[in-house]
Amino acid sequence: MAGINTGRLLLGGLVAAVVIFLIEGAATPFYMSDMLHALQQHNLSMGSGASGMLAGALISLLMGIGLIFFYAAARPRFGAGVKTAMIVATVSFFTGYFAGLIGYQAIGLYPTDMLVRFGVTGLVEMNLAAIAGAWVYRE
Repeated sequence: MAGINTGRLLLGGLVAAVVIFLIEGAATPFYMSDMLHALQQHNLSMGSGASGMLAGALISLLMGIGLIFFYAAARPRFGAGVKTAMIVATVSFFTGYFAGLIGYQAIGLYPTDMLVRFGVTGLVEMNLAAIAGAWVYRE
């Protein structure tokens, strides 16, 4: 990864992951009962406890590192700063997170209003996480 500061990438990714994890935790009360109800209608359940927290932390870490990797790759083209972090976060949201929401809608797993809440939360958290991680990243 010539040109990318790997140590700062990992540190920025960790910072972004913490932001994602905390926002997800804070937002959960706004949709958890609806989510559990929707899953029960399909005879599905959700992992909880330590395994659920570990999965959430791992997903947050992967998302955080991914955001800051793409931020580091975009810096030479768009410049360092908030604008570039938000471009990366918004593109990452629409090509990853939002695509998953479309899939959930297509198979009818969750109600539309809940998916909208997921989407709004996701877009905000991705942008805040990218800004926080970008603040840490230096080449």
